[in-house]
Amino acid sequence: MMKHAVLIILALVFATTRIQAQRIKGSDTVLPIAQQTAERFMKLNPNARVTVTGGGTGVGISALLDETTDIAMASRGIKFNEKMKAKAAGEELAEITIAYDALAVVVHPSNPVKQLTRRQLEDIFRGKITNWKQVGGDDRKIVVYSRETSSGTYEFFKESVLKNKNYMSSSLSMPATGAIIQSVSQTRGAIGYVGLAYVSPRIKTLAISYDDKHFATPTLENAINKTYPIVRPLYYYYNKKKSDQAAPLLQFTLSPAGQEIIKKSGYIPVNE
Repeated sequence: MMKHAVLIILALVFATTRIQAQRIKGSDTVLPIAQQTAERFMKLNPNARVTVTGGGTGVGISALLDETTDIAMASRGIKFNEKMKAKAAGEELAEITIAYDALAVVVHPSNPVKQLTRRQLEDIFRGKITNWKQVGGDDRKIVVYSRETSSGTYEFFKESVLKNKNYMSSSLSMPATGAIIQSVSQTRGAIGYVGLAYVSPRIKTLAISYDDKHFATPTLENAINKTYPIVRPLYYYYNKKKSDQAAPLLQFTLSPAGQEIIKKSGYIPVNE
């Protein structure tokens, strides 16, 4: 009911608002959604101008607070200190869930390991399991790749998989999802994590279990039916004082047409 009310409000604003230029910045996970919905939006609205850039969730929210972007893409919820910065500046940020995403654990295609439990993943990323033979693989050192600390994906993996424990100090931090894919595809002992939409034949995904019994691979179907356990919401944040300016694009993103683009891109629509 509340979702419909938001759409109705946005639709009313859209009908009375002149379309303006929009800047979107932040999460690399959300980047494909933002790019594809923005392209379609601009085709439908020739006067609209939307620019989309990545950099990570933290970068996007900082840009929103600095007023160098209009919408921040985020793959985690806003942090307390970010809320306090907004409050101190007299700003109020609005949050909208635009989709959900499965986070895939990926290894080199030659790796014979097919599945891991959450605890095994925690021990690998914490540095307690250091060789693939400890989890049924080859006698090969595990090379751990993660995102940098400003990434919402980094934060979500830490919260969901590591149960808020710290990553091993020798993990290799990558500045973007593409860098993880490239590194894992070129390193036989590598392991990392990427959003489902970024999965490609260059890397191999693992089936994951949180109960040590039921393993599921990261697919759109398994994410929707909730058998795959590593799923998180994706957000747009914007300044409430600029609601009129943000409304047209937000309305389109949440519309059936926008949500269909999201599903075809490998993400889970909010109404599934």
